[in-house]
Amino acid sequence: MSDEVKKFKVTIDGQTVEVAPGTSILEAARQIGGQCVPPAMCYYKPLESSGGRCRTCLVEVAKGSEADPRPMPKLVASCRTNVMDGMEVKNLTSERTQEARKGVTELLLINHPLDCPICDQAGECHLQDLGYEHGLESTRTEFPRRTFEPEDIGPYIKLNMNRCILCARCVLAANQLTEEREHGILFRGDHAEISTYLNKALENDFIGNVIDVCPVGALTDRTSRFASRVWFTKPVNATCSCDKCSGKAVLWMKGEEIIRVTARKNQYDEVEEWICNDCRFHKKDLKYWNIEGPRHIDRHSVISLNHYEKPKDYFREIDNPDAKEISSSDENQKGDKII
Repeated sequence: MSDEVKKFKVTIDGQTVEVAPGTSILEAARQIGGQCVPPAMCYYKPLESSGGRCRTCLVEVAKGSEADPRPMPKLVASCRTNVMDGMEVKNLTSERTQEARKGVTELLLINHPLDCPICDQAGECHLQDLGYEHGLESTRTEFPRRTFEPEDIGPYIKLNMNRCILCARCVLAANQLTEEREHGILFRGDHAEISTYLNKALENDFIGNVIDVCPVGALTDRTSRFASRVWFTKPVNATCSCDKCSGKAVLWMKGEEIIRVTARKNQYDEVEEWICNDCRFHKKDLKYWNIEGPRHIDRHSVISLNHYEKPKDYFREIDNPDAKEISSSDENQKGDKII
């Protein structure tokens, strides 16, 4: 019988958790949950070799390990740095981390247009959240922004390169889900851009998943563009009979009309099961679907507008300030986050 693998103890913002060796700081923070979890714009757990590109998950390591308690001299990317036994990490409690995150957010927004009022990703955009938390009121750059014309890169997908932050999630998803990837990152440095090879269309059976992994509005669904704001729709879990995928999806409905279909995601906006193009683009009629019930909605999400799921807990906390708060781990188990 093999010996049990010793777990490492890591402390993040004063909260300690035991994790298996080889676990990244970001995944350890996710096991704790709550506000100690760094944001991630390029890291995507289901995609191999993701992370290390956007630098929004930078954290300060105040203590390297029990064996070597010296702090790390520079901030590290939590998605690519593994924990050590006895490591102490600062995220929200570190001024250096918060200043660096503001700088990264400013860099991501240098070329990003302020078109949230017309962007289909508004309400689900991670960059929108970062801009609200760490963004400046105005840009400090004096140079003109890079501009591109919107491009159809297939019958179902619209590319707005102006909004792209080059996280490479869509490229990694295409590598993982398709046999012959037909798009990627062209050129280098400040000339880099996402594009296809000689205007080839993205037509693989699972290529629609690149829309779900995009953290901004660079890749959008052509079949549902400008159909409705996300907070005016009601997400429901549904299943259908499909020979290509599991058929488990989320229907975003407005009345009895299906506005769009997406894969089911966890609380960190990562796809749980990939869905095919037929389920995503072609089954926009209720006759194809078996409705399981509404998605649980975080009452702090913009999508919860006008249809809160659990208001009683909120009012109970207001009436009784001394009431015990629901732990983040309990919230995670209840599945209150939908996007």
